[in-house]
Amino acid sequence: MRALWVMLGAGVGAPMRYLVDLGIRRLHGSSWPLGTLVINVLGSFILGLVITAEGTTLLIIGTGFAGAFTTWSTFAMETHTLFIAKKHGVAWLNLFGTLVLGIAAAALARAL
Repeated sequence: MRALWVMLGAGVGAPMRYLVDLGIRRLHGSSWPLGTLVINVLGSFILGLVITAEGTTLLIIGTGFAGAFTTWSTFAMETHTLFIAKKHGVAWLNLFGTLVLGIAAAALARAL
């Protein structure tokens, strides 16, 4: 049953990631992967809100939704692509910006 709760959350989180990224790409339109940054920071905030929850809340929202909504692999690939394209400043900004803002978002959520 636990796996079904995770799948339920993931079934919402993955499409939300796609839609948020698509919307930001349409609005932003630059070489900086802002969509992935926003998604990962929001996901960190959401996980920070529910990390102390128990039972189905943590399974659905934390493991399922936040796990499917956030994307480490896309963050890593986009950052690597920026380095390969010799956009070093943007790559470093993306790397450190994502880490710092993600940790800050999680900490802020836990403090609420």
